[in-house]
Amino acid sequence: MKTGIWLLICVIVWGLGFIGGYKLSYSTGVQPGYFEAAEAGGYGSGGDTVEGIDKKTQDYYKELYKDE
Repeated sequence: MKTGIWLLICVIVWGLGFIGGYKLSYSTGVQPGYFEAAEAGGYGSGGDTVEGIDKKTQDYYKELYKDE
């Protein structure tokens, strides 16, 4: 009988954790595909414009890579 109670408690705690995590993830507003988008050259993106970084930050990174 004690094993059954512990099993029920574990299932309830797991369910509440799952629902809480899902609700937290849903409320953050992260769009599907967000983590697949390359944000900076260090992540393997090529090209001049990068999604997720404003123009000022892009210019800063370009200045870092200029030859002196």
